[in-house]
Amino acid sequence: MFSVGLIGYGLAGSAFHAPYIAAVPGLRLSSVVTTSHADAVRAAHPAATVVSTVDELLAGGPDLVVVASPNRFHVEHARAALAVGARVVVDKPAAGTAEDVRSIAGERLTVFQNRRWDGDFRTVRELVDAGRLGAVTRFESRFERAARSSRTTWKASTDPADLTDIIYDLGTHLVDQAQVLFGPATSVYAESAGPRDATVLLAHAGGERSLLRMSDATVPVAPRFAVAGSEAGFRCWGLDPQEAAARAGAAPVDEGFGVYPAPGELVTGAVEPVAIADGDYLGFYTAVAAWLRGDGPAPVPPEDSIALAETIDAALRSRAEGRLVVPNR
Repeated sequence: MFSVGLIGYGLAGSAFHAPYIAAVPGLRLSSVVTTSHADAVRAAHPAATVVSTVDELLAGGPDLVVVASPNRFHVEHARAALAVGARVVVDKPAAGTAEDVRSIAGERLTVFQNRRWDGDFRTVRELVDAGRLGAVTRFESRFERAARSSRTTWKASTDPADLTDIIYDLGTHLVDQAQVLFGPATSVYAESAGPRDATVLLAHAGGERSLLRMSDATVPVAPRFAVAGSEAGFRCWGLDPQEAAARAGAAPVDEGFGVYPAPGELVTGAVEPVAIADGDYLGFYTAVAAWLRGDGPAPVPPEDSIALAETIDAALRSRAEGRLVVPNR
């Protein structure tokens, strides 16, 4: 049984990490760092010890440390955990720059890119990998939602050190998904209508083009994914249901967790319904358990996180300078 220490119990810790850690055989949530959610931790995870500092958590010798603290502390907390010999899962974004990601990347670190396990993305990946769409030319991915009236204090910050820009937030998911499918971006163009709304265009070495829309300020009116290939296209609507289910108190092992309410569409000469795979964030932590046992690789390889950070760096530069940017140049 591997002991897991969790740093932070806000939305990330309470909805995206703790329930999945608790549900995976071989993992035990042993301690949680929080100063404002102690009662919530004790109610949901009574066997876990609540501590108030990272040093207290690390002194307990956890096998795995999950960093779900505010973004500006990700590198600091990951370094501290790595320094005591623990394996580390750090929530996205791993860091604010590619240089900082390189400073913590290694065989004992993986990054929580949970949207790789969204059901709709799993479906797109299966269709692309199986060649059912033919050669993909255009990949459109949108994560848009209407403006939220309440955000945690740090997420409402305008301090660049807090890494709250939409390109760090939703953009980290969308860029990662595009690069999982088509490889690192060879060029990047980004523009923005404000800190909570951006469009990022990627070119990939195989000729694919990715159009990525991310917004917390617009009502979604277009498909979540629209993928055009030489043989067929695919489109689907809505967001993966796992976040909403976890927020509502459902457990990832509950019947119906992660099940999509409607199919997507395969478009050829006709339109054919395609079942959307179930969302499976539990798959990330199942892979983490295998990694800890030595039975498999880290679920998100460090080189993927470096490539992602290089593209995010390029997108931020492109937006600031109003021009196309080639990563690492």
